[in-house]
Amino acid sequence: MVGITALWLPILLSAVIVFVASSVIHMVLGYHKSDVKKVPNEEAARSGLRGADIPPGDYVIPHAPGMKEMGSPEMVQKYQEGPVLLMTVWPNRVPAMGKSLGMWFAYLLIVGVLVAYIAGRSLTGPQEYMTVFRFTSVVAFLAYAGAEAHNSIWWARSWSTTAKNMFDGLVYGLLTGGTFAGFWP
Repeated sequence: MVGITALWLPILLSAVIVFVASSVIHMVLGYHKSDVKKVPNEEAARSGLRGADIPPGDYVIPHAPGMKEMGSPEMVQKYQEGPVLLMTVWPNRVPAMGKSLGMWFAYLLIVGVLVAYIAGRSLTGPQEYMTVFRFTSVVAFLAYAGAEAHNSIWWARSWSTTAKNMFDGLVYGLLTGGTFAGFWP
């Protein structure tokens, strides 16, 4: 067994490396630019939604209170008439990137601690680079990308966005695995 304290360096370094890699992916490579689209007639949509005074949160339109009501003639008509959407409403302010980046880095540290815990309990003593790399890469990939598919399955997110997010998770997993393998005690 390898304790988490013996793995503090790969925990911290992997968080920094993945943070930098995610910045490059989103700010330089630009393949996520097509993840969201502009609403046609945005000003009319904004005006109508602004008038609804919707507080921040997650919403679905049309909304059925239960499964029984989803099949009612009234709900079926609403679905057919459209629009049908799932939306997240943010507070009315410029998005706070600093807070989001801070939470992202904290998440990266948590993933690192979990990878260290699982690897430390599973890989006892000195190990070959590739053994640690394969094991920790898979664990990190599952942490970064394992739950992405449910967004397309249940929430209608485009599969192309999900595939890109899972590819990012693979990159992050490989970087994490390489860091843990390189600094394994």
